[in-house]
Amino acid sequence: MSALWTSDEIAKAVDGAVLAEFRVDGVAFDSREVGPNDLFIALKGETTDGHRFLDGAFGNGAAGSIVSEDCAHPHVRVANTMEALNALGTASRARTGAQIIGVTGSVGKTGVKEALFAALDRPAEGQTHRSVKSYNNHTGVPLSLARMPRDARYGVFEMGMNHAGELSALTRIVRPHVAIVTAIAPAHIEFFDNIEGIADAKGEIFEGLEPDGTALIPFDSPHRDRLIGWAKPHAARIWTFGRGEGADIRACEVSPEIAGTIVSVVLPTGELTYTIGLPGDHWVSNSLAVIGAVEAVGGDLAAAGLALAEMAGLPGRGARLAIPVGDGEALLIDESYNANPVSMRAALNTLGEERAERRIAVLGAMGELGEDSDRYHAELARPLTDAGVELAVLVGEPMKVLADALGNGISIVHVPDAAAAQESLDGEIRSGDAVLVKGSNYIGLARLVEALAGGKTVCST
Repeated sequence: MSALWTSDEIAKAVDGAVLAEFRVDGVAFDSREVGPNDLFIALKGETTDGHRFLDGAFGNGAAGSIVSEDCAHPHVRVANTMEALNALGTASRARTGAQIIGVTGSVGKTGVKEALFAALDRPAEGQTHRSVKSYNNHTGVPLSLARMPRDARYGVFEMGMNHAGELSALTRIVRPHVAIVTAIAPAHIEFFDNIEGIADAKGEIFEGLEPDGTALIPFDSPHRDRLIGWAKPHAARIWTFGRGEGADIRACEVSPEIAGTIVSVVLPTGELTYTIGLPGDHWVSNSLAVIGAVEAVGGDLAAAGLALAEMAGLPGRGARLAIPVGDGEALLIDESYNANPVSMRAALNTLGEERAERRIAVLGAMGELGEDSDRYHAELARPLTDAGVELAVLVGEPMKVLADALGNGISIVHVPDAAAAQESLDGEIRSGDAVLVKGSNYIGLARLVEALAGGKTVCST
């Protein structure tokens, strides 16, 4: 199998000079993630300098590096390593013949990215590449591009932003054949004047579309027409997905079942029925975006349907864990990675649909909501009540307004941090409970999940 990059190819791509030839099979800029035969890019940041970790990277098996300073190891030397990372990602995109899909949105983009990978890779294993983790920013996107095998058939890339103009830059590197906006929500709204500004920033993804590209837009979104306006100058085709009459990819029938949700969808070229293995109404919309993208790139729709049936939740994003409690077990729903008002409501709705003896919600504060933060937190009172939650553990100072807004019928514990939340749950969870853990990443509820999930087993539904 040919190498991912040779030192000469790297030097040509980044306009650098080679010291000792090498070949690499992977790329990393975190020395802790370096594996055998990887390329290590020594980035310089505000608080750290990758050049300090060169020995560690090569100790972990690096075959070569990109540096801007003297280095005793095989390397390509450049003037600026961040610019070199961008150049390497751009060169990878230029050499590939893969169909490229870009995904953004306030909620659901990581799940859609992973589902798309599963859908496209299922009929041709090993021919689909995607960005890992949430590598969706100005460093993660070019890194993910640089890692794409030269013979990949499909590439799926997540793109995020928290300021206007960021997606415009990222999408011009990715140059997608298909660009998806999953949903618009008040995430990062403290950096925008209003939610329409968020929709405009998400609409920037269409600026990088290839000439024959397809835009996929949520039909049922109140920002649909605004997004269509962003897509029109750049997209050869604009397809909407949703449940409403008039959607190009429309769920005409949705039937929740014990084993999942059965969806019948009308497509531009026909009809398809499939099962979604993951619970939650939001996954219906996510699946329509996936099916639309597979259709747009000429993928195997039947295989995509099977992949959706087999999908499991991701750590921090819906993973379902059976945790031992006494002689039985409880269900732990891990949504600890992030939260905004829309994703909170979706997660609580999913919790409300669980068949459980008792429902517990551990909710961490939501970040970057600006001057309306109190209102957004207080408005979670109704979804909590509607979900039939009996115990709410609210974590972080911004959650005080929610604690005050909740009426009788729900036991409320308001604590300052994740450690206190863990202490409050000690001995509290019983067999048959369903426990949702969700909050913005800065609250650190992933540590609570880790503590609760000792001896965990993964639930299939």
